[in-house]
Amino acid sequence: MLDIAGELDRWAREGRDFAVATVVSVDGSGPRDPGAALAVDSAGTAIGSVSGGCVEGAVYELCEQALRDGTPVRERFGYSDEDAFAVGLTCGGVIDVLVTPVRSAAPDRPVIEAALSAAARGEAAALARVTAGPDGLLGRALLVRPDGTYEGGLGLTAELDEAAAADARALLDAGRTGDVTVSAGVARCESPVTLLVETRLPPPRMIVFGAIDFASALVRAGKFLGYRVTVCDARPVFATRVRFPEADEVVVDWPHRYLRGTETDARTVLCVLTHDAKFDVPLLEVALRLPVAYVGALGSRRTHEDRDLRLRDAGLTDGERARLRSPIGLDLGARTPEETALSITAEIVALRHGGTGVPLTGSATPIHRTAADRPPGAHAA
Repeated sequence: MLDIAGELDRWAREGRDFAVATVVSVDGSGPRDPGAALAVDSAGTAIGSVSGGCVEGAVYELCEQALRDGTPVRERFGYSDEDAFAVGLTCGGVIDVLVTPVRSAAPDRPVIEAALSAAARGEAAALARVTAGPDGLLGRALLVRPDGTYEGGLGLTAELDEAAAADARALLDAGRTGDVTVSAGVARCESPVTLLVETRLPPPRMIVFGAIDFASALVRAGKFLGYRVTVCDARPVFATRVRFPEADEVVVDWPHRYLRGTETDARTVLCVLTHDAKFDVPLLEVALRLPVAYVGALGSRRTHEDRDLRLRDAGLTDGERARLRSPIGLDLGARTPEETALSITAEIVALRHGGTGVPLTGSATPIHRTAADRPPGAHAA
């Protein structure tokens, strides 16, 4: 649900009734991960997707039915090879979908509205909803914030709510969407309760160093991928809002000094496009010692070899220097700034999900990777 929070928040503020279908589990090859959602309002308007098209029609009808009767429902969709027109996933996977009506009188509507509002504003939040458990709890919601406070409840006991909130906060801290189960050890809970916990964190940062033409294209690509993009350059004539209107921030400062003083985390990507040793080397001394997701630097192979020698002389270890992606990007044969930005962001996406960067045609690599498929060093941010 939170993956379409921006539009759903607008619907909620307009007072619309709507139903949301959310993928709660995937078995085999599924086109969308848990948390993917499709929503339908009372006028029949639809947004989002749960399967990339395979079962959208059937899920749309479930949403309409939930809006009419106000009853949450969990439905399974799988592959069918008996009838080419049967409802099923042609990719061969099986998905479970939770359909939740969010009508004006629904008891969980205030909790869901608060979660949508927080996600739409870019705030960290986790929305936990019951996907399996005792009768009458399906779809019940709990909003958990980073400090551990929560709104709503699962409908049994405060002890159960506290246990669910603690588990949801752990997933929020990790920035991960997934299932949690609160056990029957909780008083008055005779059977386990399973919840889908959807988490949303503030957008990850992309910091682009070097206010050049390639940077302008990379800013646009980074925004398209959902990053909060900063451009930094020590030269005020180049680092201007006019040249980078789509950037969230344009900073005039020495890159290494700015990087030392700004906030980064394990999801941050750093793209060094300055292509000048007096900027690159001091910057990379800082960057390669930070626990960030990606550090890449523009330049030829000869430039990289010279830069690597300078970094070694500056005291960086073999392991620290090995983190540098240089020459930056995947081999796409890129020439233009836009093609180069595609090459760079393709490498970032491949590293994020543990992709190989090789063509899928003729390969045996998974198309949709799970955490178990990712090699060491990949991250799921």
